[in-house]
Amino acid sequence: MSVKRRDVVRYLEQNGFYLKREGKRHSFYVHPDGRAVAVKRHKIFDRISANEVCKEAGLKPIF
Repeated sequence: MSVKRRDVVRYLEQNGFYLKREGKRHSFYVHPDGRAVAVKRHKIFDRISANEVCKEAGLKPIF
């Protein structure tokens, strides 16, 4: 199963993350409490990669 990048970003933003900056191959999202996560700029993620982004952000993996 594949997950769209915008769904991962939407989940992060719903949980208080915001875009800090754009890197060459990643977008960096941070939370006001100091947590940070890098999201690759692929249009489609596999389910495992999408859940790893959620875990890295300290959120429940939902994909």
